[in-house]
Amino acid sequence: MPLKLTKTPMPSQKPTERIRNFNEVTLGYNEKQALEEATRCLNCKNAPCKKGCPVEVDIPEFISHIKAKDYAAAIETIKGKNNLPAICGRVCPQENQCEKYCTLGIKGEPVGIGRLERFAADWDLASGTSHTPKLPTPSGFKVAVVGSGPCGLTAAADLARMGHKVTIFEALHLPGGVLMYGIPEFRLPKDMVQKEIDYVRQLGVEFKLNFVIGETATVDELFDRGFDAVFISSGAGLPHFMGIPGENLLNVYSANEFLTRTNLMKAYLFPQYDTPIKVGERVAVIGGGNVAMDSARTALRLGAKEAIIVYRRSREELPARKEEAEHAEEEGVKFQFLTSPIEYTG
Repeated sequence: MPLKLTKTPMPSQKPTERIRNFNEVTLGYNEKQALEEATRCLNCKNAPCKKGCPVEVDIPEFISHIKAKDYAAAIETIKGKNNLPAICGRVCPQENQCEKYCTLGIKGEPVGIGRLERFAADWDLASGTSHTPKLPTPSGFKVAVVGSGPCGLTAAADLARMGHKVTIFEALHLPGGVLMYGIPEFRLPKDMVQKEIDYVRQLGVEFKLNFVIGETATVDELFDRGFDAVFISSGAGLPHFMGIPGENLLNVYSANEFLTRTNLMKAYLFPQYDTPIKVGERVAVIGGGNVAMDSARTALRLGAKEAIIVYRRSREELPARKEEAEHAEEEGVKFQFLTSPIEYTG
């Protein structure tokens, strides 16, 4: 059978349907589609894809297990290096990491590594017997992790797997950080994030919520409480403003506030949650990254008639993932390139 040079298409909601809901846009591979995509892997001996993976997952090995329909071995291989596979399979920028180095990408489309990782992770979560590695003998060391976003969760899980006693201190009332308050439900469902957090709990990690380091307790006080080390992963949650006139006018939001109101305060579940968030009829989103796409697509779902991405560079220079920009365009988001605002007028 000739080698297939294009990826197995990812099933997804139709744009006309998804623009009216916050359900996940991409639906994930079924078994047949995952097997079809897995057979595209050349199983290169030097595994160039591995050098593009920040945590060095053995990609050819886990794909080989999928080919053999041994999904338990596939997820075991992935979790040997990656503690959050269901999340990474959805929002990791694979096209600029592992897939960028895929040999198949020289002549066609690279293997859909992220899609296969998601398949294995979703199979694991659906099986009801989530793979948890055997933990070593306790080391006797206690580590405090500040912040429960992707960095904090990953560090905590890795430390727990080394035998250390780990406690995560989170300022908000829910763990997950940007996974919960930043990325929209239609791209990363909250229940999926919660399942990954539950896995970190299974490793013995303790969570202290509504605990603001620097206010509830200082780093020095954590050491006084018997912690041997403190890992600070407080994130990059503060917005960057442009410093132009009119930024304090009513209805000029930072993306951070807009997405937090929508996600953490559940504006997307109106009227069950009546969270104040004014969208208006026409929305301009300044910027061209994933957060900009998330904001524009969220605005349309919340009732805006028009959402426009205003970006200072060209289409070719958009920092957003190609898939996210394509999804936004399919949903009716408009793009205005080579444009940068100099003032907001009331």
